[in-house]
Amino acid sequence: MAVDPRVVAQQAVDKMLLAGPRIDINPKPGGKGLVGMPVWMAADTAKTTWGPNSASASAGGVTVTATATVSRVVWDMGDGTSVTCTTPGTVYKKSFGLKASPDCGHVYAQPSDQQQGGTYPVTATSTWTVDWQVNGGGENGTLTAVRQSGVQLTIVESQAVNS
Repeated sequence: MAVDPRVVAQQAVDKMLLAGPRIDINPKPGGKGLVGMPVWMAADTAKTTWGPNSASASAGGVTVTATATVSRVVWDMGDGTSVTCTTPGTVYKKSFGLKASPDCGHVYAQPSDQQQGGTYPVTATSTWTVDWQVNGGGENGTLTAVRQSGVQLTIVESQAVNS
């Protein structure tokens, strides 16, 4: 019986330990962000969270090598909106001040106090594109893997003080 190279490719993917995004978001979970202020989202670019990540598997005389990289991260912001980023995003630094992220950001229009737990549940879903090829030539193809991570964000309104 012939070995299906797609099955061997999936075995190679299973060896890679592909993970959901390691989230770097500003404001930081546990802190507070403000309505109308930019939120910066970024995903760590480690081998297991962004790629490239490669592995090989063999069965029945067929060896397949697969290489996975993240093609996009869809951020569900918890307020009914989602943001699709095709780059890892930019990690926020204080020196950036109040400007918006150049590649992966969001601005909340409402505070999170009306949400369950008083926070917005933010979910980052990475789509891994896995290219595989039978060693020595022959068949090749593409698989897709999806992984997810999440954090909770507190967004508040700035209160004016009259004296």
